[in-house]
Amino acid sequence: MTMFDLTPLYRSTVGYDRLARMLNEAQAFDAPSYPPYNIEKLSDDDYRITMAVAGFAPEDITVEVKGSALTVSAKKTDKPEQTGEFLHQGIASRAFERRFQLADHMHVQSAGMENGLLHVALKREVPEALKPRTIPVNGVESPKVIEARKAA
Repeated sequence: MTMFDLTPLYRSTVGYDRLARMLNEAQAFDAPSYPPYNIEKLSDDDYRITMAVAGFAPEDITVEVKGSALTVSAKKTDKPEQTGEFLHQGIASRAFERRFQLADHMHVQSAGMENGLLHVALKREVPEALKPRTIPVNGVESPKVIEARKAA
């Protein structure tokens, strides 16, 4: 794994220490692989996280937003009656917790399950005051002449 030295970033920028800290943490972080998930960009401001949560019921799953962190966790509440002996058990039912760091102005719209997939809809809602705007450039006009008579 390639390691980056972010010391020059600290010396030449002001206010980016949080970003540099996040990059350092991301380098050292070994991401868990369960459950698998997709992140989709549906439009400029709409996103969706889809997680494969086969074997879990909607009441087993918790979706929580705290600050800019989205946490999806699941824990089986009850064990189903086993009718036989498993020769192979490939459907995992272990508890999990997956965290996502949300960008500024990202809001969780909804969460729903369909066919063993959990869909979390996200929307970026940038306030009007922070949206880019175009300032018209007006040319300097020469003063208008009201009367064309000489002063007496």
